[in-house]
Amino acid sequence: MRAVRFDHYGGVDVLEVRQVDDPRPGEGEVVVEVRAAAINPGEISIREGLLHERFPATFPSGEGTDLAGVIREVGAGVDGFAAGEEVLGWSELRSSHAELVCVPQTQLARKPAALSWEVAGSLFVAGMAAYASVQAVAPREGETVAVSAAAGGVGSLAVQLARRTGARVIGLAGEANHEWLRSHDIVPVAYGEGQQERLREASGGSLDAFIDTFGGGYVDLALALGVDARRINTIIDFDAAQRTGAQTEGTHSVGTAELLEQLALLAADGSLEVQVARTYPLDQVRDAFVDLAARHTRGKIVLLP
Repeated sequence: MRAVRFDHYGGVDVLEVRQVDDPRPGEGEVVVEVRAAAINPGEISIREGLLHERFPATFPSGEGTDLAGVIREVGAGVDGFAAGEEVLGWSELRSSHAELVCVPQTQLARKPAALSWEVAGSLFVAGMAAYASVQAVAPREGETVAVSAAAGGVGSLAVQLARRTGARVIGLAGEANHEWLRSHDIVPVAYGEGQQERLREASGGSLDAFIDTFGGGYVDLALALGVDARRINTIIDFDAAQRTGAQTEGTHSVGTAELLEQLALLAADGSLEVQVARTYPLDQVRDAFVDLAARHTRGKIVLLP
């Protein structure tokens, strides 16, 4: 099979698509023929070595967490799935950016028929991070919560999940995404110079919680707006969280197959819109990450092996 590999930390030029041995399932494992696998900002940081202390790579390293596909083979002891079934799930071994991936059956959920491959292969990392963030700041009906990068892969889901709690939600995003936010009953606010005053005005001077999906000073901005550190959650600015006491709940704080199935059902019936910005074939993995690194896309970028 073909799979993404890199031999040392670096830029996109270290990524290669190589021919490697097909995986074989062990006890309780399933081999999935991957139809779609999203890419995520954290994978850039891992590949560049910026998260070596937290998430070290072992070389040659594979890549990728999100996945959706068709089961090709099941190992001994697998009782919940069969060959030919359509599934979505995740890899804990950085291995989903490939034509085939082997994962435990406990990391898979059945794909609803109405769910596209691209959305199914985008749901775990971003969906769980969004869910964990909303759960961490616990917005209540009548409160106001703000979300940075509100049209991004995680932010676009966080604003929708936060709105489902009954809270008023403010989304920081570029003006090109304001109409999309309004269509989901989110109050749009432009990011950039002057955003603190715009947030203060949009919130009526009272902001109860803040979800940071972008980093770069939003934890401090939330504190300056009077948000209690315990009701700030960042999925990226770990230094600021350690310094201020903000929370860092993310994908693996809540990630289970059962919750993934719930999110998949919401996405399948239209209750949760999962945006796919662009798709790339596996051979164009470098281009996909250049696109992602620009941080201007609305929603997810997905590889189609």
